[in-house]
Amino acid sequence: MQHARTARRSVLLALTLLSACAASEPSSDSVNSPMPAGVIGDFLAGRYALSEGDSTTAATDLLRAVAQRPGDAELTLQAFVACLDAGRPEAAKLARLLPDNQVAQLVLADADVKAGHWQAAEQRFHGVPRQGATQLLQPMLVAWAQQGDGRTDTALSTLRPYVENPRFRGIFALHAAMIADLGNRPDEAARLYRAAQSEMADPNLRLAQILASWQSRSGQPVEAQRTLASLPTVAPDLSITMPGLMAGINKRPVPRPIDGIAEAYFTFAALMRGQDANDFALIMLRLALDLRPNFAAARLLAADILTNQRHPQAAVTMLNEVPTSDPVISLVQLRRATLIDRVGRSDDAMRDLERLARDYPESPLPDAQRGDILRTKQRFPDAVVAYDKAVGRISHPVPSDWMVFYSRGVAEERTHLWQKAEADFHRALELSPDQPFVLNYLAYSWADMGHHLTEARQMIQRAAERRPNDGAITDSLGWVMFRQGDHQAAVKTLEKAVELQPEDSTINGHLGDAYMAVGRKIEAQYQWRRALNLNPAPDDAAKLEAKLSTGRPGAVISGQ
Repeated sequence: MQHARTARRSVLLALTLLSACAASEPSSDSVNSPMPAGVIGDFLAGRYALSEGDSTTAATDLLRAVAQRPGDAELTLQAFVACLDAGRPEAAKLARLLPDNQVAQLVLADADVKAGHWQAAEQRFHGVPRQGATQLLQPMLVAWAQQGDGRTDTALSTLRPYVENPRFRGIFALHAAMIADLGNRPDEAARLYRAAQSEMADPNLRLAQILASWQSRSGQPVEAQRTLASLPTVAPDLSITMPGLMAGINKRPVPRPIDGIAEAYFTFAALMRGQDANDFALIMLRLALDLRPNFAAARLLAADILTNQRHPQAAVTMLNEVPTSDPVISLVQLRRATLIDRVGRSDDAMRDLERLARDYPESPLPDAQRGDILRTKQRFPDAVVAYDKAVGRISHPVPSDWMVFYSRGVAEERTHLWQKAEADFHRALELSPDQPFVLNYLAYSWADMGHHLTEARQMIQRAAERRPNDGAITDSLGWVMFRQGDHQAAVKTLEKAVELQPEDSTINGHLGDAYMAVGRKIEAQYQWRRALNLNPAPDDAAKLEAKLSTGRPGAVISGQ
């Protein structure tokens, strides 16, 4: 089923994102010669490899198919997709055979950029149709090509109408600012950087890097430090990057026009990622990396997309190419450790995290991540030890540190250290009072033990207000109602929880208990049987079997 879905996605990518006509198999009438016997096999093998994220193998298979049938448009298109994804040089050669393909024309323009033929690149960028999403990308590419040709004023004039337009003003202002900065127009650069900063209210890593560099280089070191210091409030894992970012603050993040074009592709990819157009975003990132292979921000975003597409090994490969001198290498190594654990190399992941903990002694993140890996493997006592080390590195807790205390509390609760767990949940709520996950876990635990039921219900109601479509939280609310004896309300709430998370054994078991409490015995037995078929934990499976045999709720299921 997964292969069918990804194969359809591959076809969709060819049909819509690459703007070319593609058939589902090599065309029999695109050339007059008979189809060689091996073409179909190479084509299907290549397409399967592409759908599985193995673009290197896909490129080899599809290039072999093209060599046997050079006039077939579908084979050429699929081979181009694979070569582009794999970073193969044959992508440029195949692009020349796809004159109506937008991405192929971008590849050819990028070849001109790498050769220093800026005017030729500008003409190709001008030729890209400004329709749909590319109407945002095309002006940035044209402006950077003009800057590469030494025409800073022309480049700024190209972007000026977009900077003055409220729609996407922040993005265009940022690129215009970088062009003015590179073109030695400090006053214009300052105005444009301020405009970009005011339009983009939420800080992000790339914007902060660019703005802080400008602020530091223009004599505003305090503002630069403040810009970088704002990052962990939005993304706590960025705290580990602070030493590297501060050390490289005086370097231009975009030192050359070719890097500006890569930046434009990255900006556009980030926009597409926000619209769930992940395949198109990956194509843009491949174009960026072709121009700037050591572009860490692009590699981090590409790895994130590949991970979400269930290609963790491809994501690891993507991150492996970030140089150790990069300012954000610590973040890259954290993300990489998570991924290599996911591909079955847990020992390597743990060693990498231990090394990171030594290299960044003030950061709790490596030890916290070790705790997360151990907790996932249900090694709860070892996880507690790792979290203890993480907490020991926190000298002055800030709101974003709630996660470490919460995670340690979970591991302690699973290790039957309830008093310590309860204290950590309270500490997490002191740091971040409205965190729904902490409210839910603490209140559910109380309800399971029959303690503080009134307070537990209030806490879970607060959590449900913040995450109304979260099945686990809705289940907790229904469960505390059940424990309070409010069975009719419990039934209604637990039915909603099952609708939200129908494949959860615990929730189905809870609904069965509620049905039995209101006299709906047949429905109760159905829910218990369903819960038993949804792979419950061994202890919970025994409880469900006992309920089915006795017809009574008996022991409660605690697997929240």
